[in-house]
Amino acid sequence: MPTSSVFGQMADGTQVQLYTLTNAHGLKATITNYGGTLTSLLVPDKNGKLGDVVLGFDSLDGYLAPVYKQEGPYFGALIGRYGNRIAKGKFTLEGKPYTIPTNNAPNTLHGGKEGFDKKLWQATPGTSADGQTLTLTYQSKDGEEGYPGTLNVKVVYTLTADDALRLDYTATTDKPTVLNLTNHSYFNLNLASKQGILDHELTLNADRFTPVDNTLIPTGVLQSVQGTPMDFRQPHRIGERIKQVPGAAPGGYDHNWVLADAQRSSIEQAATVYEPTTGRTMQVFTDQPGVQFYSSNFLKGNLKGKEGVTYNQYAGLCLETQHFPDSPNRPNFPSTELKPGETFRSTTEYRFSVRK
Repeated sequence: MPTSSVFGQMADGTQVQLYTLTNAHGLKATITNYGGTLTSLLVPDKNGKLGDVVLGFDSLDGYLAPVYKQEGPYFGALIGRYGNRIAKGKFTLEGKPYTIPTNNAPNTLHGGKEGFDKKLWQATPGTSADGQTLTLTYQSKDGEEGYPGTLNVKVVYTLTADDALRLDYTATTDKPTVLNLTNHSYFNLNLASKQGILDHELTLNADRFTPVDNTLIPTGVLQSVQGTPMDFRQPHRIGERIKQVPGAAPGGYDHNWVLADAQRSSIEQAATVYEPTTGRTMQVFTDQPGVQFYSSNFLKGNLKGKEGVTYNQYAGLCLETQHFPDSPNRPNFPSTELKPGETFRSTTEYRFSVRK
């Protein structure tokens, strides 16, 4: 069974827990019920040495710090009700207009001012045939952050016997609503070196992406990656073409890649990350139609993470499996509407191995 310990307490004195999942190979994932946040993930390198591969903080205080809550790097958190951006905080659903808080001017980002990343989830540790689990549940009330419908969400983290961290998402609603759930972990497969991710090699199994305007909202076009710095169909160093990426300041990758034209019925490989020094490899599998590759462009050295390390620009990379940004305003994108009587289901796996 997973173990648990006290991670800290909220301003009102409520205790927050930290749960540790392990497998027979020594892999270890720690998750807090605050934001459903993955705080650390220990995986072996090519010499068998375990190392943490995600950005985060040593204590709850880091995640509760005002600068963190305002600027929201969202280290390791579960994101909802709607991950990524909605243009100008407005959408229309079944003929009715909705306005939601704008927290990333002029747009709404990752659910709004108090998204799922800032909520205390109910947590139940357990085991399954695949490995140790942590089941997290949260009820988002009708009207929370302006979204319609009471939404019941369940996310199950599983650390599998074959060295994968799997996230299984389910959700139901009592009114039509929009939904885009994801996890916002920042990975660095050589985090101990205190180097960034520019020398990591990335492969993305996508031949299209969604170009964005200067506020990072998709233009609606599904553009071929051919001949652009967005083409990762073959492995490329992340830093190789990062200065050529079109889009908003401060420069870097913060785009959605098109994996499919609709959510799939089974998971398929979306991405591979390889770090040559350690030999660590991470493969991302998902049934979602898109993946947001974000190269932590907005980190600016004002956050001290685990062991006092300062997180500068390009300190980590995110591969957020998702529906496309601003889908509620883009009829040509896969739909993010969830209706009463339906159950949203999705799975993403991060599979770890080494190249020697």
